Amino acid sequence: MGGVTSGASGAAVTTVVPGASGVRATARIGARPDGRGGTALPTLESGGPLALRRTRAGGSEARVMLVGAMSGPLGGDHFTVTAEVAGGARLHVGSAAATIALPGQAKGEARYDVRLTVEDGGELCWLPEQLISAEGSDLRLATRVELAAGARLTLREEQVLGRVGEEPGRLSSRLTVLLGGRPLFDQELSCGPGAPGGWDGPAVLGGHRALGQLLVVRPEYVTRPVEPRLLGEYAALTPLAGPGALVTAVAADALQLRRTLDEALRVLGRGTG
Repeated sequence: MGGVTSGASGAAVTTVVPGASGVRATARIGARPDGRGGTALPTLESGGPLALRRTRAGGSEARVMLVGAMSGPLGGDHFTVTAEVAGGARLHVGSAAATIALPGQAKGEARYDVRLTVEDGGELCWLPEQLISAEGSDLRLATRVELAAGARLTLREEQVLGRVGEEPGRLSSRLTVLLGGRPLFDQELSCGPGAPGGWDGPAVLGGHRALGQLLVVRPEYVTRPVEPRLLGEYAALTPLAGPGALVTAVAADALQLRRTLDEALRVLGRGTG
């Protein structure tokens, strides 16, 4: 079974849904200055379960909400989301609800790829809701960000291992950020059944079931880097070797994690809006 959905740019995104091998879906966002002090979205293409909706925004910023049109990702699914921000454009992307990785009828892991590009003078706030790894699921999440010199980024990742009262699935996640073509940040973590030993030990999660990070890149950090500090008992703010700051946190649950990362956003000077 297959389907075609049309995007705002007029191009079509084809989604193939073979029952044995899972769903393949791609959503694309493109942002550029509109010439009137705001941000236009010439590309806003939804695909399959990945539905994009433009929401009301103020000032020069455009806002997009990612709305899940069906459950997933399930085993064998492969979702891809891309966003490209041109110089002078400001884009804020969120999601309407948490993403839940679930076991499916198809064998093999599910994949969720996020590809973000920000040109010099552009700004991207990538603030989705939590990713929940349900019992029996197997998901590989890969986020790759390419920033030009002078680009600005606020990126939040939150992961919850298992729903209430259940064990987690297997979750492997990697976040790679390049600045001017050179590595700024590259981290990979695997949790749950089959993951390398020690993931739940005191050096990693220490028995907590919610983990997250907030990565902020701003040109002014080159001359005025942030000062390292603790943000509560289980969170820390650290400067990167470049114009970036990283907050890492673990918590007992998703609500406590969100409160910690929201406080980090306030410390760094930008609220969630």
